[in-house]
Amino acid sequence: NRRKKKDDNILEITSIPNPFPELCCSPFTSVLSASLLPKATSRKKQVIKVYSEDDTSRTLEVPSDVTARDVCQLLILKNHYTDDHSWTLFEQLTHSGLGRAIEDHELVMEVQSNWVMEEENKLYFRKNYAKYEFFKNPLRFFPDHMISFPSETNAAVRHSGILQMFLSSGTYPEIHGYLHAKEQGKKSWKKWYFLLRRSGLYFSTKGTSKEPRHLQFFCEFSNSDMYMSLTGKKISGAPTNYGFCFKPNKSGGTRDLKQLCADDEQSRTCWMTAIRLLKYGMQLYQNYVQPYQGRGGCSPLNVTPMRSISENSLVAMDFSGHRSRIIENPTEALSVAVEEGLAWRRRGCLRLNSHGSPVAMSNMGKSIHRSQSWFHHKISREEAQRLILQHGLVDGVFLVRDSQSNPKTFVLSLSHGLKIKHFQIVPLEDDGKLFYTLDDGHTRFTDLIQLVEFYQLNRGVLPCKLKHYCARIAF
Repeated sequence: NRRKKKDDNILEITSIPNPFPELCCSPFTSVLSASLLPKATSRKKQVIKVYSEDDTSRTLEVPSDVTARDVCQLLILKNHYTDDHSWTLFEQLTHSGLGRAIEDHELVMEVQSNWVMEEENKLYFRKNYAKYEFFKNPLRFFPDHMISFPSETNAAVRHSGILQMFLSSGTYPEIHGYLHAKEQGKKSWKKWYFLLRRSGLYFSTKGTSKEPRHLQFFCEFSNSDMYMSLTGKKISGAPTNYGFCFKPNKSGGTRDLKQLCADDEQSRTCWMTAIRLLKYGMQLYQNYVQPYQGRGGCSPLNVTPMRSISENSLVAMDFSGHRSRIIENPTEALSVAVEEGLAWRRRGCLRLNSHGSPVAMSNMGKSIHRSQSWFHHKISREEAQRLILQHGLVDGVFLVRDSQSNPKTFVLSLSHGLKIKHFQIVPLEDDGKLFYTLDDGHTRFTDLIQLVEFYQLNRGVLPCKLKHYCARIAF
């Protein structure tokens, strides 16, 4: 009893602020505020493996409630990448040939819990420039012939506020059109007229009739995820290469898939974008306007790499005279940039070939493009299209590759208007010098780097400027 009374007296002593709290370990000192003390956490740690485009991988130990955006941010910081909000965690189901971009807010552990142990499914870390592109150009994603609005809405309001209508709880535009559907338990496909409404996806048993007695329920989305077909016609025997499907979260296998197939990429993109908006609603918009907020104020994951200066504030300068001046004429600025680029390459070649021959310098000029991230050596047309599709069908996504039909030429593969187009880069020899051209010699470039840099600033003969390059990111 004496000991207990003595301890009680000690506990009743008023705490005295300590000027050196880090040197004090007494349990009776209460000078540290609760916000500064490390909080005890009950979150379990899990180990995940994430792959890059060249199939190298990194193993991460993360909390059990980590989101896809958390994992992307962690990899961005670890690999010192620039965060342009286009990084995505991609789920690939190897056995069934399906894949999807995991939404930023989704829990990674929940995604992996739906995997079958026998299948070698993977998580990929890659760019996806089309992730939120529909917020910037909604009319391109929803063509007039595939969308119907409620009759009471004004026509002008319908097109100007199309996204507001998708995200509102009252009105919802109706998506309609033909899709090929695989019959359950059979290998055959049948073409039906489908309608997407807030209550789910339906198909009409009588032509294009929208009467309730002719509509049959096909799928709802709360307990399933939407995947894109990565193998085209190979596995499922689809009539076209524009397939997508719905997979229940707790699925027994491919027999439970509800597979669909569109006639073209624009149709597939419209259906998949509308279903994303229907399923996630305002959460997608919050992911878009607030790409990452982190977990708490002191988490290292919420540190976003920042640039020291905005690209919009850069100007061209001329330092050749006694006084520097700003070059306001864009044509003059472009010519100066080209001249400086050529001078830089000449200096680089002289440094690397100071004891070499002119032939060696010429060969280096021919192969200097191989060190660039946008150049892909000896890949097929199909593989180039797959890479661009993975990076998102946004105007300006491109890569340069060797031509398979002509070993001496190159090909520029470019995304525009939800289509992938290919342009041949032809070598041209004039007065003993080698040039490259896209327009039959009207515009000539000494190497492929100069060509790419030019078309990043000027559209020229291309349908749009080169904006985002496809690269095989390696950890």
